[in-house]
Amino acid sequence: MTYFFCILFVLCSLPVSAATVQWMKLDGAVGPVADELLQQSLEDAEQSGAEALVIELDTPGGLLKTTRIMCKRIMSAKVPVVMYVSPSGARAGSAGVFLTLASHVAVMAPGTNIGAAHPVGLGGMGGADSSHVMEDKVTNDAAAFARSLADKYGRNAEWAERAVRESESVTEKEALGLNAIDFVVSSRDSLLILLHGRVVQLESGPDTLNTESASIVETEIGWRLRVLDTLSDPNIAYIFLLLGIYGLFFELYNPGAIIPGVVGAVSILLAVFSLQLLPISWTGLLLILLGVILFLLEIKVASYGVLSIGGVISMALGSLMLFEPFQTGIQVGLELVIPAAIITALFFLFVIGAGLRAQKRKVVTGAEGLVGETGTAFSALEPNGKVLVHGELWNAVASATLPKGAEVKVVAVSNMLLRVEPLTKPQH
Repeated sequence: MTYFFCILFVLCSLPVSAATVQWMKLDGAVGPVADELLQQSLEDAEQSGAEALVIELDTPGGLLKTTRIMCKRIMSAKVPVVMYVSPSGARAGSAGVFLTLASHVAVMAPGTNIGAAHPVGLGGMGGADSSHVMEDKVTNDAAAFARSLADKYGRNAEWAERAVRESESVTEKEALGLNAIDFVVSSRDSLLILLHGRVVQLESGPDTLNTESASIVETEIGWRLRVLDTLSDPNIAYIFLLLGIYGLFFELYNPGAIIPGVVGAVSILLAVFSLQLLPISWTGLLLILLGVILFLLEIKVASYGVLSIGGVISMALGSLMLFEPFQTGIQVGLELVIPAAIITALFFLFVIGAGLRAQKRKVVTGAEGLVGETGTAFSALEPNGKVLVHGELWNAVASATLPKGAEVKVVAVSNMLLRVEPLTKPQH
């Protein structure tokens, strides 16, 4: 009996593992980086036995393809996933609507909004009719997807469809009244208290949350994801694109410089990688490419700046249209576009100005560089003979007979024959 009480005492003395909640922040565009971060957070939550994974969401939108993948991960998760649109001022725009609807528990903080989930196409590349048909197909597919997500967890499917078809956006109070979300809370502590005792339906069965005194474990983002997250910033992608263009231009204007060409090539590759992480507009991208073509033509065609001006305008408009800010909220900032356009204009004005000045500058090399130079008659010019100019002998023809040793001035060069005239008029 004594041994029994000793064992019981030891067991009671063992520390009881406290409940934990995995916490992940999704702040920015929804893309491959966000999907990888979600996958990592789910794995951490499942391995640690966390009560739930809370995703603190603030997104303008992102790629629909990636959004579908993330929704699948959330719905098939082995731990409950709570979507928390926070802090105040945050939004669940476009792709964020689908992620919120797919979550087991949908929560918003005061001063937030959700909606505007109309899918954004990548430009009308197949004609007006085909583009319209394709847009209808994508919209119908997205609307059906939103309805299915809302129905799965008993939320307002009609509003979910309106958010897609009509880009309807509502505040947190309106969303709660529409039954688009489950409740509104203002802080982490309040969220954990409200989640405590809630029963959520996982694919494996019902699960009761025990979060009242749970501790929060933040998802640690490794250096790789931090780099990828930085590259997925639209402003960073735009900067790499500009650096690539400038680097290649410097290499074309100064062949053999090597470093500008290498930097330009690497920057272009990084820009391509960054742009594939973002919902770009083909119209904006084609305008930027048109600007590049106009700049390249300026190298070969003497347009006296007309092509460069057109290139600057095309690049500026393309930069503003590179993304769809009204639908996704993703855009290149004006504070970056305007200086970039000015720097580009100054760069090409400088290059073109230097080219024009070089064209007007007197030739100083080769036979043409001898025009205006002086020399002496190496032999008598009657009127043909030889002259010594810059220490070199040239065949020459004079405008009048000149004696050997007479000072002459070169007035023209034709087929390696110098035409000269006396430097001083002979005295009569």
